[in-house]
Amino acid sequence: MSRNVIALTGATGFIGRHLLRSLANQGYRVRVLLRRPVELPPGASGAVVGDLSRPMNMAAALSGVGAIVHSAGLAHAMSGTPEDDYRSSNIEATRRLAEAAAKARVGRFVFLSSIRAQTGISAAGTVTEDNHPNPTDAYGRSKLAAEEALAEIGIDWVALRPVLVYGAGVKGNMAALLRLARTPYPLPLASLTGRRSLISVENLSAAIVTVLRHEGSLGRALVAAEPDALTLPGMIAALRAGLDRRAGLVPCPPSLFGLACRMTGRREIFERLSGDLVAQSKGLSTLGWSPQSTSFQGLAALARTEGAA
Repeated sequence: MSRNVIALTGATGFIGRHLLRSLANQGYRVRVLLRRPVELPPGASGAVVGDLSRPMNMAAALSGVGAIVHSAGLAHAMSGTPEDDYRSSNIEATRRLAEAAAKARVGRFVFLSSIRAQTGISAAGTVTEDNHPNPTDAYGRSKLAAEEALAEIGIDWVALRPVLVYGAGVKGNMAALLRLARTPYPLPLASLTGRRSLISVENLSAAIVTVLRHEGSLGRALVAAEPDALTLPGMIAALRAGLDRRAGLVPCPPSLFGLACRMTGRREIFERLSGDLVAQSKGLSTLGWSPQSTSFQGLAALARTEGAA
């Protein structure tokens, strides 16, 4: 077994692509585990194709592997995804891969969980891993159940619970905010005061490298978040700063803005980005992780990279 060899799942996804590049840049040899044959992703030292929910021949795939970074799974979506789908993709696939890793004597299993395993769509106070986990939807429950399965298997594991992740190629709510920031118009968002923690994919990758390099056993979940939680107006201001523009925000009663979102079918987006969800990375900080940029700086950099597209 070589500590320098990492098996990575989810290498073709948004976070996985960045992880692959970051791990390779840190000197790791990365063996990607793929569900179907595709062109070898840049930075990969090799690839193994197979069904993670049925890891029949994982012995060869995991031979000589020092650690697994498991970033594959069914991502959070708006309400409507069946709970059984989350169970199959996020719980059973994780359990079976970890069992195969234990048999192959892999040194560490790093699981990309979610802040939604810790809390709901919003939360009062500051969220840390010291709080009792209280997921409120099928996605969050599946992530927490996967963590609990890892704790039962007898492998050195760690789960990272990132808040909303942003970076080049991001989709979903953050991509929608970037499109909104590109518009030339004033935006009626100045009165929204809910604060949200974010994390760039670069800072998340650095957190994963931190837990990979940690010498002692871990066996716990760690919240991953940058320290400067932003309001929705603050996010727009950061993105527009990256575009060398003024924030261009005007006040509007939050109740009126929420009504407009509900009438246009965007109620969940409004709830996700307007309520409080402030998280603190207590555990990661004790391991020596420190984000290299703030959320404001990271969003401005994102806008500079992709804002003209």
